[in-house]
Amino acid sequence: MKYREVFILFFLAFFYTENCAQKNISVISQFKKTSLLFSIDQKGKADYQVLLGGKQVLKPSRLGFLIDENQRLDSNFKIIQVDSSIIQETWKPVWGEVKTIENHCKQLVVRMELQSAPYIKMNIIFRVFEEGVGFRYEFPLQSSLKFFTINEEFTEFNLTGDHKTFWIPADFDSNEYPYTSSKLSEVNAWKFPIISSGNYQTNIPDQYAVQTPLMLKTSDGLYINIHEAALVNYSTMQLHVNRSNYGLSANLVPDAVGNKGYLRTPAKTPWRTIIVSEKATDVLASKMILNLNEPSKIENSSWIKPTKFMGVWWEMQTGKGSWSYTDNIDSLSKEGKLVPNGHHSANTTNVKKYIDFASKHGIKALLVEGWNIGWEEWTGVHKEDNFDFVTAYPDFDVKEIALYSKAKGVQMIMHNETGASASNYDRHMDTAFRFMNRFGYNSVKTGYVGKIIPNGEHHDGQWMVNHYERAIKKAAQYYVMIDMHEPMRPTGLHRTYPNFLASEAGRGNEWNAFSDGNAPDHETIMPFTRLMGGPMDYTPGIFKLRHYAKDAPNRQMHTTLAKQLALYVTMYSPIQMAADLPENYEAHLDAFQFIKDVAVDWDDTKILEAEPGEYISIARKEKGKANWFLGAITNENSRNTSIILNFLDKDKIYRATIYEDAPDADWKNNPEAYRIQNINVDYKTDLKLSMANGGGVAIRFKPIVNK
Repeated sequence: MKYREVFILFFLAFFYTENCAQKNISVISQFKKTSLLFSIDQKGKADYQVLLGGKQVLKPSRLGFLIDENQRLDSNFKIIQVDSSIIQETWKPVWGEVKTIENHCKQLVVRMELQSAPYIKMNIIFRVFEEGVGFRYEFPLQSSLKFFTINEEFTEFNLTGDHKTFWIPADFDSNEYPYTSSKLSEVNAWKFPIISSGNYQTNIPDQYAVQTPLMLKTSDGLYINIHEAALVNYSTMQLHVNRSNYGLSANLVPDAVGNKGYLRTPAKTPWRTIIVSEKATDVLASKMILNLNEPSKIENSSWIKPTKFMGVWWEMQTGKGSWSYTDNIDSLSKEGKLVPNGHHSANTTNVKKYIDFASKHGIKALLVEGWNIGWEEWTGVHKEDNFDFVTAYPDFDVKEIALYSKAKGVQMIMHNETGASASNYDRHMDTAFRFMNRFGYNSVKTGYVGKIIPNGEHHDGQWMVNHYERAIKKAAQYYVMIDMHEPMRPTGLHRTYPNFLASEAGRGNEWNAFSDGNAPDHETIMPFTRLMGGPMDYTPGIFKLRHYAKDAPNRQMHTTLAKQLALYVTMYSPIQMAADLPENYEAHLDAFQFIKDVAVDWDDTKILEAEPGEYISIARKEKGKANWFLGAITNENSRNTSIILNFLDKDKIYRATIYEDAPDADWKNNPEAYRIQNINVDYKTDLKLSMANGGGVAIRFKPIVNK
């Protein structure tokens, strides 16, 4: 149906309703193959549907709220106006997977009002893209509604069947779970222990609640992704699963007294997003979530630079060293001084060794964790005043390290762990950022491990959503880039604040250090789930894949070494960590060359092939250069594939350096076996790739001659 025809049909229906008794009204907005159908029935209840090429993706799904003292905003509405428009623009991200992004969609704004007192007005804004639909609620300035409390959001996503689902349980305080692949009807969140507390069923609000981004696949081959965009001043949306009718409904994270949010008009919610395609590659290529965020609020972004870094970090994760300078908080000498434990990693001598290695190999930055006092009270101590963000332990000389790293050409990265005491960090943020400016730190990694203070608040609640944004804005005020760990999962806010380079917000590579680890299919699911809303600081590049954990000698990675290299391409981030120890890289300098070479910012990205839970192949072109990089990974099964290199420039011949699994490689039995070969290729080359069980391939394409 044509856009003009849709508007005329609505106008006629609306005119008839205004002059007669309320009747059912339907409005269709279509963009290419994607259609949105909005309806309001005789009782003033609104719902929506989503279709792709005439095929139903979402059945009629409820809209609305319960606010204040049982004021319902899900019925008794009448439509008072509809605005319809086309959005078409092209914009350039400060950094990203592509040089330019096209934002082209149709917008439908449905303005409604309760038909009886208190006559509250509520708008629903829909945007229909080629690959899906986004919508949000808007509460205009009005005398009948000023400040209000959200008790429930009734938004539904009613699916058409018992789809294959890739999910993690809803937890108010953690998203660091392994993914389960099951039918929707088999979702059972209570099978998981709660990560944040170590107890079962403590924070999971609902036996059948899951987190977004939620990835689904229908029996007839449609790929559906449900998430949200532009999460600002609102609580994170989790989803309750109705296992009998395959419905999903919004389940907002509550605050300390059980409320779901506090708003003052004019107000708007985050966008609810539904991405749908017949191709899995289109889901990964979508820029819809980014397009639903506001443009950058940072006018001068020249100081924001993607980077590659190392860290005094993995040795603490694996038990070789410690974050804490002392054994415990009572470790004092007779003179009242801290007594060192003898294995504190963030000491001046050790940090200089990392700086030397990074400088020698062209790694531009170094993160040091455990440098400041407070780590004795990091976990298990629910205390508000815990970390000091400007006072170093006695064995870490801030000034000496600042001078040494500058002389070696290595940029230091600050680390501010809060121990989840957000109120403490709020009080000391300015002091912390002034300290960074003084000693030349241009970026910071923050952390929020533990139970949130203020008491009763949650990592994913509105209070903390606002705290994270405050930290991002404060960092920008001091020209500091920020990487957040333990926040809610991202929703594209890095478009608005491009100094927000990345976050953790998922089960990273570190879980292989202190648990049973991540299954071989984990990294084939994450791009379809966690990474849909923004880059992840996944910390790839582990080369010693077995026998690395001090207290668990049989622990190992669930990947091959070649797959660890491929993750630099498939797990997108503008900050990428070379996460292993220098000595482990020294043992494989030929493979380490790929980490040195691979870019962190891109002019173009091609999703070559993908299937959630099975495999992903991605090619990316380096920002401002002619080099291309390719990463391909598989799950626990070996895989052979063929990639036509038609993304390469047609007028160039390239030298392809291929880092691949050796013929006898296997993630479990022989993970560090790899081989490197060099061949000449061009855009016509049909490249045959082989991956071991849990393996991968990483390739650098460097032009050597023009044809």
